[in-house]
Order: sequence, then C-alpha cells, then structure tokens
Amino acid sequence: MNEVKESLRSIEQKYKLFQQQQFTFIAALEHCRENTHDKIRPISSIEQVQSYTEHHCNNSTDRRILVMFLDTCVELSKLCQRFEALHSGTPVTNNLLEKCKTLVSQSNDLSSLRAKYPHDVVNHLSCDEARNHYGGVVSLIPIVLDLMKEWVAHSEKLPRKVLHVSEPRVHPEATAAAALPSQPAGTWPGLRKHPCRQLRKVSLKPRGRGKGCPKPPWRPPGGKL
Repeated sequence: MNEVKESLRSIEQKYKLFQQQQFTFIAALEHCRENTHDKIRPISSIEQVQSYTEHHCNNSTDRRILVMFLDTCVELSKLCQRFEALHSGTPVTNNLLEKCKTLVSQSNDLSSLRAKYPHDVVNHLSCDEARNHYGGVVSLIPIVLDLMKEWVAHSEKLPRKVLHVSEPRVHPEATAAAALPSQPAGTWPGLRKHPCRQLRKVSLKPRGRGKGCPKPPWRPPGGKL
C-alpha cells in the first residue's frame, strides 16, 4: 500500500507542474486543431491528443507539453493495474477503480467531463473553450486523481489480511537460526553453550586452606601473623 501511495503522490507532483502550464497545453492543442483544419470538434479523447502529437505537432514546445499530458495518462493507467493487483476489492473500491480505468482508456469520450471545486482548471478557460473544446481534456487528470485518492482511503480501512502484501524479507540471522536443532520451549538461542562459564570464574577465587590450595599462607619465623 505504501508503494502505491508514493506513486500516487509522485503523479500528483508531476500534475502540479503540468497544471502550471495549462495555457501552453491549450495553445498546443489549438495549433494542432489549426493544422488539421478541424476547429469544430472538441478534444474528446486521449487517442485524439496522441494523434495530434504524432501527426500534427510542428514545434518542440507544443510536443513537450502534449507528451507530458500523455505520459501522465499512461502512469495513471499503470497505477490502476497496481491497484487491481493489491486486493480483490469491495463494491466501493471496485466501482472507483472501474471509473478510473474507463477515464484513462484511450478512446473514452472526455468531452462531457468537468472538474468541480476545489479544482479551478475549467475556470481558467474562456466560456467558449470550456463549453465547446477543452473543458473535458483539462478535467481528466484531476478527476482521476481524486478517484484514486478515494480508492486509497477506502482500501486503508480494509483488514491487512485482505491486502496482497509482499512476503517479508528473510534476514540471514533468521535463516541461520532456523537451521539450528530445535530447542526446548523457553530456551533462548545462544544460551546453551557453556552454561557454567560464569560460575566457574567465581569458583577460582582462593579460599585459604581449602581444598586445592598448593601451600598454607606465609608466616614469619617464630612469629605470628
């Protein structure tokens, strides 16, 4: 889950850069429409933008911003696949995911889309542009991002066992411990070797005339200690 959330944040950051260049994006589409002598039809699909980029784009500035839009759409489509693989879904998350997949499909009709508050992408267009030409294409990415964030919010409430989380990495220490012979319950690994080593050190202290001393303590000749 953390990985897909990070991917979603990354796409959001890229979109913010794209959004700052909305006027450049609209100008690029306008130039392409002029080159195709098609000033009537609205921009209605990702497929149409792809065709403009490949066949009717005459300068590097226009191509750069159009490719930026298309790349973002591709990343959103790939993220949908990652969402789908993360868990089998609930009716709510499945509905959100299906909406996302439909919106980012190449041939889906975008012309009726309109991003609403708090998004202001449509407000930056003139009335004619918003109503007849570009309102849908500028609304696509913010609408999909909102749906994806909603999907994440619902998915995080699901029990962890529902998520298809990757297996935890096995550390070498754990592998080595598993290879050791089984120990009685309650025994900590590593404490079975030399259990009396510390006690043995204590028992080496001299104890006067006790057993094991080589000779009695020294006394001066004819005197007492």
